[in-house]
Amino acid sequence: MIGDITSADEIYIVCGYTDLRKSIDGLCSVVQDKLHMDPSRRALYMFCGRRCDRIKLLLWEPDGFVLLYKRLSAQQGHYRWPRKKEEARSLTWREFDWLTSGLDIDQPKAIKATGF
Repeated sequence: MIGDITSADEIYIVCGYTDLRKSIDGLCSVVQDKLHMDPSRRALYMFCGRRCDRIKLLLWEPDGFVLLYKRLSAQQGHYRWPRKKEEARSLTWREFDWLTSGLDIDQPKAIKATGF
C-alpha cells in the first residue's frame, strides 16, 4: 500500500530546521550525510521547516520512496518541533501521535508505558 507509515519499524525526527524545498533525493542526502543513516531502512524520517506549519515524511517501501507532505491551515497553529542541537531523535508511536496532534513530544506528566 502506498504511504502506509505503519510499516515503519522506527520513527526519527530530524531536529532543528530543514529546507522543505528539498525533494526525495535532497532529504535522502540529509539522512545519509547529516544523520549517517541509511534512508532505505524500514524507518520513517520526519522533517520540519522554519515556519513549523508544515512537515515532510520520508518513507522507504520495497519498490521506492514515498514523500508525504502536510501543511496545517492557519487556524490549526503549528507543530511543536524540537530545535535542540541533536541531529535526530527516535520517537515512539505515542510521541508521533502527540507531535502530529500539535502537542509537545516531551510530556512529563504522561503515564509511562510499562512492559509486562
